[in-house]
Amino acid sequence: MSLRLYDTSTRQVRDFVPLVPGCVSMYLCGATVQAAPHIGHIRSNLNFDVMRRWFTYRGYQVTFVRNVTDIDDKVIKKERELGTPWFEIAYTNERAFNEGYGALGCLPPSVEPRATGHVPEMIEMMQTLIEKGHAYESEGNVYFAVTTYPDYLALSNQQLENLRQPEGEGETGKRDPRDFAMWKRAKEGEPSWDTPWGRGRPGWHLECSAMAHKYLGTAFDIHGGGLDLIFPHHENEIAQSKAFGDEFASFWVHNAWVTMSGEKMSKSLGNSVLISEMVQRWRPIVLRYYLSAPHYRSMIEYSEESIGEAETGFARIEGFIERAVERCGLVDAAPEVPLAFAEAMDDDLGVPQALAVVHTAVRQGNSALTADDKESAVARLAEVRAMLGVLGLDPLDEQWAGADRGDDLHGVVDSLVQLVLEQRQAARGRKDFATADAIRDQLALAGLSIEDTPSGSRWTLNNQ
Repeated sequence: MSLRLYDTSTRQVRDFVPLVPGCVSMYLCGATVQAAPHIGHIRSNLNFDVMRRWFTYRGYQVTFVRNVTDIDDKVIKKERELGTPWFEIAYTNERAFNEGYGALGCLPPSVEPRATGHVPEMIEMMQTLIEKGHAYESEGNVYFAVTTYPDYLALSNQQLENLRQPEGEGETGKRDPRDFAMWKRAKEGEPSWDTPWGRGRPGWHLECSAMAHKYLGTAFDIHGGGLDLIFPHHENEIAQSKAFGDEFASFWVHNAWVTMSGEKMSKSLGNSVLISEMVQRWRPIVLRYYLSAPHYRSMIEYSEESIGEAETGFARIEGFIERAVERCGLVDAAPEVPLAFAEAMDDDLGVPQALAVVHTAVRQGNSALTADDKESAVARLAEVRAMLGVLGLDPLDEQWAGADRGDDLHGVVDSLVQLVLEQRQAARGRKDFATADAIRDQLALAGLSIEDTPSGSRWTLNNQ
């Protein structure tokens, strides 16, 4: 079976054939760094980390580009709100994103370019588009004329006559309200760069076209990102790049969101769960399992209960590995994963089906240990380690060294705290607020902070 991926542009799963035999080129829209990352941001990179690992297992040499949007309307708005220089906001949050990626075991990209480092490439692209009649300058802004590109909106399957183009602040002088900004005129006090059309700064979309062209050339294999980027961001990238003369991406791959109460998790909605908080309450390897276990095109409805279920599921895998190592010694990963696992991964990265193969091997391995069949137990352990290694979930891997369950006893503590919180909730239910407050005070003395939320009580360790 050949490796197949769902391509948003054709709306079907199709065979993956790389442009260069033996090589895979990937561009992922990375972070806009106006704030710290929540688990929805990390999920996107994590899904493509699994994809990258699978391509590597299949023998491909992978070039993985993930950009950083370090200047845009949102970053400038944060500068006004906080009174902190935009570059300090951007770099602080860029580090937070990389810490989050690293905590959950994501491999670093081949290159991680910043928008502000590629203004010359953007200027060159705009000059060419203006010369070709696809773009124009107006009042210091540079716009792409969408009617000059016949295939505009093919990715999102919209009709041009019904289009309402999102607009940012200061986008004046458009010939057509549907045109989008590639470059924005400088405002007083805002960061800006010199161009042939005066000082200004990048629009959101142009940067990715310029950086993909620089690092991956005129054509590359896969462009990835979240579903919310299909329009306008990816649609506008395609228009710019193809009008410029690039073939651009062969496949468009989009991951679904992490939702909360049915709404997309986002900073603007105020319903995000920061990854820096999550890794204090859950082991990072469990969070990786939780976020990567569903299919990348399936929504994840966030809840404490669902993470707890993921922790229980992963504990079954870890339990077998620990018992097998105790009985049989340390066993290297098998050179190849089982056929059923490979078939699942080749079918549009079917991680849920692949994990089912892992759990089957775990059950068989436990049965072998019970029967004192060490040969079979060793074989299953080697298979499990091989499969988990592909997914970045092997607890014996160096990535997770020092993160072993006995170090922080998180699972035990969480179970005990949840039991106490249930008693507190019962006291509140019978209006015994004195007891409820006393329980909370005792937990505080033990070093735990309790937050009451609509979805239940949460606990975190005090940093004091």
